[in-house]
Amino acid sequence: MSAKDIFHEAVKQALQKEQWIITHDPLKVEFGDVNFQIDLGVQRVIAAQKQDDKIAVEIKSFLRSSAITEFYSALGQFLSYRLALEEVHLNRTLYVAVPLDIYKTFFQLEFTQVAMRRYQVLLIVYDPVEKVIVQWQK
Repeated sequence: MSAKDIFHEAVKQALQKEQWIITHDPLKVEFGDVNFQIDLGVQRVIAAQKQDDKIAVEIKSFLRSSAITEFYSALGQFLSYRLALEEVHLNRTLYVAVPLDIYKTFFQLEFTQVAMRRYQVLLIVYDPVEKVIVQWQK
């Protein structure tokens, strides 16, 4: 089992504040002979529509000295996890959760913006101190 990100609990609490229910911690996905562990499986019942809104969340801290190296790792995980989810759990949308400070800096660079659009990476921006979701970016 892989180690949980340092901000794992902060993101869980932030999602719960927005009425999301944590259904898996971690969400285990098997595709072929590869076993993936996405940090969280989450859902919210939409009462008016009487249906579930299900997502998977991969939590990133970006605390290492090289943001670009962290980004390479996060993007590779996102693409692999999304592929597995498409093949196995068609009803979950994958998000990458990133801290507010890195979103305001690294994620505003032209390279990062183009990569996020090209690879259609969905983001949850969170404040690890306040334990709140600041923004959902599609």
